[in-house]
Amino acid sequence: MLRVYLGNMEQAIYHPPTYFDNQYEDEWITDNLSVEMIKDVDKSEVISSHLIDSPILGPISVKDISGGVKTLILMAFDSSDKVFNASVCGDNCAKWILRIAKNRDLTINLRHIMDFGKDEFELEILNTGDTVRNMDQFVRVAGEYV
Repeated sequence: MLRVYLGNMEQAIYHPPTYFDNQYEDEWITDNLSVEMIKDVDKSEVISSHLIDSPILGPISVKDISGGVKTLILMAFDSSDKVFNASVCGDNCAKWILRIAKNRDLTINLRHIMDFGKDEFELEILNTGDTVRNMDQFVRVAGEYV
């Protein structure tokens, strides 16, 4: 289940990419989910746990992937129960956030209105306790907090 806290959340990791650079584990990078996310969001190929092939930058370190992908990988694999600021992610990460939340309980912080797409989804707004199932409902609630 996806749970979202809207607006400033003091206990959230404000800049997940920095946290990622100091906490990630090699096996996270070569996991099929990470490989798919890196390919989709960054348009890059995972060569190994230490090397990514970017069509723009060429061979890069894992620490040079986008902040959005770093945050997604943390959401999928970090076991610390930290809440990550998902506003460092672009809307191209929204479908991955929903997918991750299907496999594990996930709480994120959003400081903007993320576009979760036209399809039905389910998330709980922690600020109000409301469950929303589409973008119209989400925007109505989120607009009050971000």
